[in-house]
Amino acid sequence: MSIRTGDLLFRGKTPSALSTAIDEVTQTEAGKHFSHVGLAEVVDNNIFVIHSDGSKGVDRETLKDFMNDGGGDTLYVEAYRLKSDFRDAIPEAMERATALIGEPYNYTYIIEDSGYYCSELVWYAFATDSVFALDPMTFKDPESGAFHEGWVEHYGKLGVEIPEGLPGCNPNGMAGSDKLEYLGVVVSYSQAQPQP
Repeated sequence: MSIRTGDLLFRGKTPSALSTAIDEVTQTEAGKHFSHVGLAEVVDNNIFVIHSDGSKGVDRETLKDFMNDGGGDTLYVEAYRLKSDFRDAIPEAMERATALIGEPYNYTYIIEDSGYYCSELVWYAFATDSVFALDPMTFKDPESGAFHEGWVEHYGKLGVEIPEGLPGCNPNGMAGSDKLEYLGVVVSYSQAQPQP
């Protein structure tokens, strides 16, 4: 699979409580199960990913590290590319994303708060071209209609009211955008081919 600068790399959910909580309240009709997203960057025939992770904040790391769960297992990743009508936005988006490296993670998921969560970083990178939209966030279990226990615990620890209904974005919603085309599963970092 060929990866280009500006491609979006969506990572499957992991066993962590936060990853599960994100996935379980953001399901779309497409049936995707993503809890993380980053932007690919091809430099000197190497693939890097700019993304925002809870433990690191906004970071740039190799595709190999992005796909590693920290315990030696490879994480599930799917690649998407902006459709041709939107690709002119990529150079500025990459500049905007790169300028945020070192910023902290936004644990409240409130856009106005400091830091950036993963899909917020991607939304912000493309914001001047309105590639992705913000939608009302929900933290409720779609089956019960009650707040998901993972989010109750998360916001309880932060001492912040659950921001139900405030504008935001998430990996599952972004993957369902009609502005993206599906490239396929990134089976392993070694099989991903950088494309200038």
